[in-house]
Amino acid sequence: MLKKKRYLYLDEIEHSILIKSLVQMKNRLIREGRFTDCVDELIMKALSAPVKRI
Repeated sequence: MLKKKRYLYLDEIEHSILIKSLVQMKNRLIREGRFTDCVDELIMKALSAPVKRI
């Protein structure tokens, strides 16, 4: 099955809020003793996403 790609266009402030929120979610999962693999992947994708000027 072919997955559709989704694109998000964020400014610097929105990108910062996204990263901070994901880190907070990861910390909460760690406190609860749950796995953080999915959140780790999202953080890495958000940090390594290419910058495109519009």
